[in-house]
Amino acid sequence: MPADANPYGDIFGGWLMGQMDLAAGSVASRRSGGRAVTIAADAMKFHMPVVVGDEVSVYADLIAVGRTSMTIEVEAWRRARHSNDSCKVTQARFIFVAVGDDRKPRPVPPETN
Repeated sequence: MPADANPYGDIFGGWLMGQMDLAAGSVASRRSGGRAVTIAADAMKFHMPVVVGDEVSVYADLIAVGRTSMTIEVEAWRRARHSNDSCKVTQARFIFVAVGDDRKPRPVPPETN
């Protein structure tokens, strides 16, 4: 939306990073079975701008699990409003830590199938 853009019509990188963090957080909370918090965002790369009116899709994949942490690779893709073609615009790696009710790190449970 226009409120999320600079005067040239490009979406703010911080807004896009926020959407990516939300997607990664969803993966982290599902995998950890509870609350998980962002502790780092690494390797953030902006390949192309997102323009007001573009459709943005965000994809997140869990790539590593530690004792209390999870590393999630995230990509954002854009599709122009009147096009079927899409392209990757941003990628990053987010690290989350599972936390308990006391807001302290807790172990990520073993994966169940």
